[in-house]
Amino acid sequence: MGTFQIEGGHQLKGSIQPQGAKNEALQILCAVLLTPDEVIINNIPDIVDVNKLIDILSNLGVKIQKLGKGKYSFKSDALNLEYLESERFKKEGGGLRGSIMVVGPLLARFGKGYIPRPGGDKIGRRRLDTHFEGMIKLGAKFRYNKEERFYGVEAPEGLRGTFMLLDEASVTGTANILMAAVMAIGETTIYNAACEPYLQQLCKMLNKMGAKISGIGSNMLKIEGVESLTGCEHTILPDMIEIGSWIGLAAMTRSEITIKNVSWNDLGLIPATFRKLGITLEKKGDDIYIPAHKDGYEIETFIDGSFMTISDAPWPGFTPDLLSIVLVVATQAKGEVLIHQKMFESRLFFVDKLIDMGAKIILCDPHRATVIGHNFKSTLKATTMTSPDIRAGISLLIAALSAKGTSTIHNIEQIDRGYENIDERLRAIGAKIIRTT
Repeated sequence: MGTFQIEGGHQLKGSIQPQGAKNEALQILCAVLLTPDEVIINNIPDIVDVNKLIDILSNLGVKIQKLGKGKYSFKSDALNLEYLESERFKKEGGGLRGSIMVVGPLLARFGKGYIPRPGGDKIGRRRLDTHFEGMIKLGAKFRYNKEERFYGVEAPEGLRGTFMLLDEASVTGTANILMAAVMAIGETTIYNAACEPYLQQLCKMLNKMGAKISGIGSNMLKIEGVESLTGCEHTILPDMIEIGSWIGLAAMTRSEITIKNVSWNDLGLIPATFRKLGITLEKKGDDIYIPAHKDGYEIETFIDGSFMTISDAPWPGFTPDLLSIVLVVATQAKGEVLIHQKMFESRLFFVDKLIDMGAKIILCDPHRATVIGHNFKSTLKATTMTSPDIRAGISLLIAALSAKGTSTIHNIEQIDRGYENIDERLRAIGAKIIRTT
C-alpha cells in the first residue's frame, strides 16, 4: 500500500491544468464497443480506474494504440465475447464500478452483455436496478446468478424502442440505457434522464458516430435507432471534480492559484457554491484565478439570517462528489454551515479524521454534518489517517496540506483512482509531499 507524507502549513503558488474528466472517460471508453471502426479519444486521464477499464477493453479484444499523452485509438472489430463469461472478467470487472457500462453497447451490437457485480467506492448502496430495468423495457431478458453475483442481459432478436420513465436520474444508468438504445428498432424516449455535462458529451459523441439523439442537456432524451455506427474523434472535458478540489486547496492553504482551461460553461453551480463559502473566484478567459485569502473567507448566510446549508442534487444541482471538499474547506471559514449529503448515506463518515485534526464538526446523522469554522485562528493538527474513498481521500490531503506539522495518509491508491500524478503536480506549485510504499 502507498503512503503520502505531507508537510503542511505552506502557501502554494502557480497554475495547474485539470486532467480529463474521469466520469466522462468511463462512459466514452465503453462507447467504442458500439462500432468496428476506429475511434480516437483525446484527454484521457492517466488514473487507476480509467486504466483498469482500458485493460478490460484490451482483454475483450479491442485493438488499442497510445498515440500521445492522453490520446488513444480504439478499434473493436474482432472482440472475444467469451471473455465476458470468464473467471478473469469476473475478477477484473468486479473491481471497477464503471465496467457496468460495457453492458449497454454490447447488448446493442451483439445482443448480449454480462457483468459481475461491480466495485467502486464504499459510500453506501449504489443499486443497478435502473440499468437493467431500462434494458428490459427495450426487450432484453435479464438473468442473475446470485451465487456468483453475475448479471446478464440478452436480446437475440434485437432491441425495440420504447418510452421509459427512470426511477432515478442515474448518470451511469442513463448512459448504459442510451448506448443500448442507439441501435434499437424505432424510437426510444428516456424521461428523468441524467443531464450532466459528461452525459451530454456522450450524446454528442454518439451523434458524431451516426446516432440520432435529441433533447441533449435536458431530462428527456429521444433516440431514433440506427442500424450501425461509425468511428469518430472525441475530446474529453476537464474534470469538474478536480477543478473544485483545486479551488478548495487554494482556499485552505491561502494560496494564489490559477486553474487553467476549466470549460466554465460546464461547471454549473460549482463556482457559485464555493462563493457561498466566501471564496473569491475570478474568471480570466477560460481560467479560474483564486487570489491568496490572507484574511480568510466568510460563509454567507441566507437572506433571513439563518446559517448556510449546502446540499447535493442531480445536475444541474451541486455535484455530490464535491461535498467532501466543501466540508473540509468550511473547517477554516468564518461562520457555520450545514452540509447535507442527500444521495449517499456513508460519504460523511470520514469527518472523524478531521475532528482528530482539531476541526469543529458535529455529525448529525449519516447524511448531515454541521461545521463551525476556525477562521484560521486555530490551525488543524497533523495526524496519521487512511483514505477510505477517492473524494474523502483528496479532502484529507487538502486538510493535511493546510495543517501544522507532518501528516501521513495511507491507502493512497484510493486517491490515485481519480487523480492523475497528484503528488508531482502539487510539488510543482510548492507542496511538500512525498510518496512512499
